[in-house]
Amino acid sequence: MKLASLRGGRDGRLVVVSNDLAWFTDASHIAPTLQHALDHWWRMEPDLRGLAESLEHGAVPKERFHEHAAASPLPRAYQWADGSAYVNHVELVRKARGAEMPESFWTDPLMYQGGSDGFLGPRDPIPLADEAWGGDMEAEIAVITGDVPQGASREEALAAIRLVLLCNDVSLRNLIPNELAKGFGFFQAKPASAFSPVAVTPDSLPGWKDGRLSGKLEVELNGKPLGEADAGVDMTFDFGTLIAHAAKTRSLSAGTIIGSGTVSNRGPDGGPGKPVSQGGVGYSCLAELRTVETLLEGAAKTPFLKHGDVVRIEMRDAKRHTIFGAIEQEVRPA
Repeated sequence: MKLASLRGGRDGRLVVVSNDLAWFTDASHIAPTLQHALDHWWRMEPDLRGLAESLEHGAVPKERFHEHAAASPLPRAYQWADGSAYVNHVELVRKARGAEMPESFWTDPLMYQGGSDGFLGPRDPIPLADEAWGGDMEAEIAVITGDVPQGASREEALAAIRLVLLCNDVSLRNLIPNELAKGFGFFQAKPASAFSPVAVTPDSLPGWKDGRLSGKLEVELNGKPLGEADAGVDMTFDFGTLIAHAAKTRSLSAGTIIGSGTVSNRGPDGGPGKPVSQGGVGYSCLAELRTVETLLEGAAKTPFLKHGDVVRIEMRDAKRHTIFGAIEQEVRPA
């Protein structure tokens, strides 16, 4: 089942989208918003699934689905917490700022709590007030949970996953070192994130298994391939582990979004990998590419995002059909 929120009001209007993302039908008679559906999931999920089946059979009124009309599936959320499941990414970006990586990072997930009071839509511009801040995209997988009790096990956490979606976790790289040096975490360095037009139930994803989603996460910058890392490879911590980590000392409310962190694959030799242009799977953010350039060539050559740059993030199935729709954003002055 695929769900989306069309623009309208702060929380959008819930619709069910066809598997091929060509059509939608209104779901407001079941739940006015996705958050409302998540709050009452056990009662409303069967009706939403029935509506999705009727849409596939042409048995309900339908309209063309346009990704530009979609807000984030949750235009705002009670909680947005982003992990770092791909430790290869953590290792690379820490090298870029000269920070050693503790051995515990391989066994204990990193996580930060981001701003969730307003997300960018999948086709909204990325506002960048100052190019000197070092704007960067971070292509990720994310999940939306139901209620998760404090102290939930990994298995309980996996059972609480309601929907899967893509994320662009926008980062301001040049603001990060000074913020982290204060010992109190990210804030200014992490502006609003964007999510895919559509969120999908795990059972509708052939690549979903044991809290991981396999498949190439395609990242383009200005129409050129930047990355095509497989999200199911080199994921040190699955989503069950990430959710259980978040719930160690607090309960999570329905509608909590948990991110995987930047999807990142090692090279066949165990190293940082090569750009797509050199036969590698590339990178899901510019920071990784710049780190590799520094390691191999002595200096970073690729600039961070500039006004006018266009970022695109998408995942396709085996037949090259889009699964979640595309995040496509132009960087503009704030």
